[in-house]
Amino acid sequence: MAHLTNPGPFHPSIPRPLHNPASAPAPAAAQPQVHDHGAAPANHNHDHLTSTTQLRTATPGASQALMKSPSATHALIRGDRTAGMLTMSDDHVMMNQILATHAPDGRDVDVRPLLYLVEDILNRATKHVNFIIKGTQVQIEMEEKAQQANYIAMLEALTFTIDRIACEALRGSDPHTTTTAIFSFLSSYAWDAKLVLSLSAFALNYGEFWLLAQIYSTNQLAKSMAILKQLPSLLEHTAPLKPRFNALNTLIRTMMDVTRCVVEFKDLPSMYISPDAPALASAMTLIPTAVYWTIRSMVACATQISSLTSMGHEYGVLATESWELSTLAHKLQNIHEHLRKQLNLCYQHIEEKKDVDTFHMLLKLFDPNVAHIDNMKHLKALIYAGDDKLPLLDGATRRKVGLEVLRRRNVLLLISSLEFSGDELAILEQIYSDTRMHEAGMQSHYEVVWIPVVEHSGVPLSEETRTRFEALRSSMPWYSVEDPLLIEKPVLRFIKEIWHFRTKPILVVLDPRGKVLSQNAIHMMWIWGSAAFPFTSYEEEKLWSKETWQLNQLIDGIDPLILDWIKDGKYIFLYGGDDIEWISKFVASARTVASAFGIPLEMVYVGKSNKREQVKKVAAIIKERKLSHCWEDPAMVWFFWTRLESMMFSKIQLGRADDLDPIVQGIKKLLSYGREGGWAVLSEGSNILVNGHSTTVLPTLVDYVKWRGNVAEKGFNLSFIEYHDQLHNVAHPCCRFEFLATTKAPESIRCPECHRVMEKHTAFVCCHDEQAIPDSLFAS
Repeated sequence: MAHLTNPGPFHPSIPRPLHNPASAPAPAAAQPQVHDHGAAPANHNHDHLTSTTQLRTATPGASQALMKSPSATHALIRGDRTAGMLTMSDDHVMMNQILATHAPDGRDVDVRPLLYLVEDILNRATKHVNFIIKGTQVQIEMEEKAQQANYIAMLEALTFTIDRIACEALRGSDPHTTTTAIFSFLSSYAWDAKLVLSLSAFALNYGEFWLLAQIYSTNQLAKSMAILKQLPSLLEHTAPLKPRFNALNTLIRTMMDVTRCVVEFKDLPSMYISPDAPALASAMTLIPTAVYWTIRSMVACATQISSLTSMGHEYGVLATESWELSTLAHKLQNIHEHLRKQLNLCYQHIEEKKDVDTFHMLLKLFDPNVAHIDNMKHLKALIYAGDDKLPLLDGATRRKVGLEVLRRRNVLLLISSLEFSGDELAILEQIYSDTRMHEAGMQSHYEVVWIPVVEHSGVPLSEETRTRFEALRSSMPWYSVEDPLLIEKPVLRFIKEIWHFRTKPILVVLDPRGKVLSQNAIHMMWIWGSAAFPFTSYEEEKLWSKETWQLNQLIDGIDPLILDWIKDGKYIFLYGGDDIEWISKFVASARTVASAFGIPLEMVYVGKSNKREQVKKVAAIIKERKLSHCWEDPAMVWFFWTRLESMMFSKIQLGRADDLDPIVQGIKKLLSYGREGGWAVLSEGSNILVNGHSTTVLPTLVDYVKWRGNVAEKGFNLSFIEYHDQLHNVAHPCCRFEFLATTKAPESIRCPECHRVMEKHTAFVCCHDEQAIPDSLFAS
């Protein structure tokens, strides 16, 4: 910061009145200038546009244009049209005079430390409780800064200027003349510096007044000084003077509000907002007016205090100057509202620019062609970059931890909203726990981190949202982000636009160096669990190469009882639907056929992929009537259908959704049948014989007398398949697929029944429990 020297025209030993520009020939020639060593010469033709730390000043032309706009001036400087107040034409002349004094020389004055001191003095003097608390915090900061050499030098350089304003501000009888003289004296300073220096001078006088009032009863020196200023007499008549001091305090607090706004405009980062930004340009035209009325209000307040101390409490009771204070407060409040509105728009503009920069930084950071040493930059960019917080909660210990626990580890980012299905969570917990307990080696060398996606604007979450978040987090055994507010808006945008998160959970896999191995491994997790580690496309291809269209692939470890049936080589009917009449006929017919041919048959009801509540009712009836084995746990039903959908997605993502692939064809049929009526899959052991719709499977069982004669020659399996296929070729059950808009649908898809290319349609399907289960890709 430049060291400011005392202005030439004044000297401490030779008091003289401030320069009055009203009688000066020309501001450029007659007004006093304040220069620092090596400062750039003053520019009298236009305002100097400052750097990132210097207040952007308005050009005289812009401010004059504002003053010539009746609507703008009337909106900002409105008041009673009574004697003693300026008319609109007076306002024009007044501001032209003020703008003529403005010739900043480009110096960079950091007014923040000085403003903190002024705030502390005025807040304590006005005895406003909230301000006193803030003042205490500022005082601690000031005490720390007091030891800094540049801070001391700044105060020393500005002390003379502040003292001269404090001494001379009350010499003029006309408020506008006095205010204009102060502007002339401070001509070389930027608008924010003019304002803070003037308020510093006022704070000296006002602070001295109240300091004596507070200590005169306990300090003899203060008592003698207080008597000279008639303070005891004033304090004995506080009741009549209360309206006067209330008006003073209101005006002073409004002056501080405007001052903070003006200083905040100075601190706006130029790298994110330019002077021609609409919000900033609009504010810059208003700032000269704001500074003028604030300094003029300061003069009015100083005059009030001087009158009280010189004329006694009778003046305070009888005079009507409180009206002037209230009118000035009203003007400044209007100005402050406009400034604050534009400042908020500037902050919004800056925030948007920062968000764009952060988003582009994420794009660059996660570029697969850029190598990194470890994953810490990536995790800090996604979760929290600071060192002042522990951003993760360890699900095992329930303690907060830092991101270091994830350094050079394979990290699975579980990204979801707070609408996390209990079934999804339960299955993930089971897979995670099984991995930790039973698997060793590389398959256990990964950590899961839950990243909650909660839309916010940096404000605290509602109590309801916070409760839901904490309840969900408490049930997770892995790491979780400690607070959803840590996930910033550009990160949420990146997750949605680049990793294609919408509403359903995704699992993004990062290797130890932060490289994305999979943008969504959730399907691999549902199909193979941790056996799919490290969740790459290569590993996915390798796992599919080992799979065949078998019942144990469909069941996996969902129901150990079925796996026992498979080992015993039994015939097994997996069936579903929500029509209890069809189910009763199907079960009865299947038992009749099994009895007729003496085959060991087991049946299990696995429901449908939608109409969840109806499926629960059907399962209860099946259990009550003892029709067959059924899955009573909704999570088992949900996982069965979710795995099928994941298989379909996995094949599509790999570009392997081949119509000649028996696995793909079988999955297509089951997913379509699972939403349209009843269905059944018959297998011998793990070998699937028939995957049929209710309209073909039941007739095949009912009409067994028509094909039983072929069993002796062809066997039960072939006879059953041939008759079912005959009915199927006639019936051609309808297939239907409806991919969610948030998923990547194939360009075309063939019907698994007739093998023709299916037509595309647009459908709107409710995701309510009665219509569809979470993560469902297909709708009826």
